[in-house]
Amino acid sequence: MVTKNSRLETPHDSTALRSHFREAMARMACPVSVVTSLDGSRPHGTTVSAIMSLSMDPEFLLASLNGESDLLEIVKRTGRFGVNLLADGQAQLAMKFATEGAEKFSDVDWRLSEDVPRIVGSYFWLACTLHDTAPYGDHELLVGSITAVEIDPDRKPLVYELRRFVTTALIPTS
Repeated sequence: MVTKNSRLETPHDSTALRSHFREAMARMACPVSVVTSLDGSRPHGTTVSAIMSLSMDPEFLLASLNGESDLLEIVKRTGRFGVNLLADGQAQLAMKFATEGAEKFSDVDWRLSEDVPRIVGSYFWLACTLHDTAPYGDHELLVGSITAVEIDPDRKPLVYELRRFVTTALIPTS
């Protein structure tokens, strides 16, 4: 267990290293996204914290999905996926899409845009064409070429840090 003033040393055994790495990653504040795709007429989605801008010219995004994910196979087959960066007030959606099951979209306000499921009320939404994939460990990286963007400037992003949901606040710099 880590206390407020404790310091973790680099462990020498792999079990301790994994535990300390997991703890360090829990401290990394990450935006909470739901990656979506469409399998025929059925929407699929999963909560993801590993999303980042990869390139501005051309516009590329990097996302990481579990290598055994049903969603990963759908994205690879269809070549399309959406990224819904969740907004403050959508923590329950994050939890819903973090579970397994076929009914994740039941009672979720969504619509089809650019051939991918789009969650209504997200902080921002991106539509992507799959450009490339690469396996790393137990996950696979997706490189998406951005085809559409919509932002809701009146919302704040949902963030996950220390195993809890938070949001952002403006810190004056002057």
